[in-house]
Amino acid sequence: MSLTVILLILNCLGVLFVIQRLVFSKQESLKDELYQFKEQIVDRLNLSSKERVEDLHTFKTDLFQHQQESMLGLHKIIETRLDKISNKVQENLDKGFEKTNATFQGVIERLAKIDEAQKKIEALSTNVVSLQDVLTDKKSRGIFGEVQLSNLLSSVFGVKNEKVYNLQYSLSNKKIVDAALFLPEPIGTLCVDSKFPLENFKRMMDKKSTIVEQDLAAKEFVKNLKKHIDDISSKYIITGETSDQAILFLPAEAIFAEIHAYHSEIVDYANSKRVWLASPTTFLATLTTIQSVMLNLERNKYMSVMHEEINKLGEEFGRYQERWDDLSKHLNTVTKDVDKIHITTNKISGRFQKIMAVDIENGDYLESGD
Repeated sequence: MSLTVILLILNCLGVLFVIQRLVFSKQESLKDELYQFKEQIVDRLNLSSKERVEDLHTFKTDLFQHQQESMLGLHKIIETRLDKISNKVQENLDKGFEKTNATFQGVIERLAKIDEAQKKIEALSTNVVSLQDVLTDKKSRGIFGEVQLSNLLSSVFGVKNEKVYNLQYSLSNKKIVDAALFLPEPIGTLCVDSKFPLENFKRMMDKKSTIVEQDLAAKEFVKNLKKHIDDISSKYIITGETSDQAILFLPAEAIFAEIHAYHSEIVDYANSKRVWLASPTTFLATLTTIQSVMLNLERNKYMSVMHEEINKLGEEFGRYQERWDDLSKHLNTVTKDVDKIHITTNKISGRFQKIMAVDIENGDYLESGD
């Protein structure tokens, strides 16, 4: 190997050594820088950890405070709403108690009324039993019918209105009718007699009786009514004294309804005898109609009187108009005379004014005038 090559190799080795030394030195420097960088990173990490801890503590404190404030606000809201709900519930309870109290009070009052009604029903039951006992006697039934007839007449026309009706009225044949109505012509005196055929009616309506017994009672019922109709027609229709018709008053609506529903032969027989059947309801309607007719007749009577008086007043007004016309003519003549006198008075007054205004010293003279 030549020297040149050896020198070249040595130079290369030297360069390598230098390079190695440089590399080693650079590694040491890098190690130091890495160590310093590590220290800086650790310091920064430690600093960041402290800051994060402080931030977390601050965040925790703020969050806790915010939660407390929120809880306090929510507590106040809940408390306010609970108070409102409590007041509303209390108000509803008070109203409910008032309504309940009023309901109980109404129930108590109704119970008192029911108790009172029960007592009245018991008393009425006793009275009904007494009434049944009374109605079992034929004479008592007659009195009952007459009293009911009297009550109807007095309720429409007043008590003891003898100009319109009379009770227990005596006729020329010495028969006494229960009531007589004094109606205007052409009706005249209308007789009303009360009949109460109850015995056979009760037998006929008794469900305990057999069909044969009910039919027999129905025949007797029809027979009794026809006899009553004959008696009224013969006793209370008198030519020249009473009306040519009369009324048979039945004081029980049930009997009247039974006759018109199932015994039309009685109605036809009564019509043929000019006797009209009437119950308390229909008789009251008849009396009301009679009252209206009589009032209209009275009004017509007074209207004729008023018409006569109005005619007389018209004649007097005609005389008044003639006399007023005469007076007006005289007044017109007097007015014309007054106007003439007034003109003459004005002329005289004017003359006097001119006379008083003459100035003799200045030679003023009167002017000729009218």
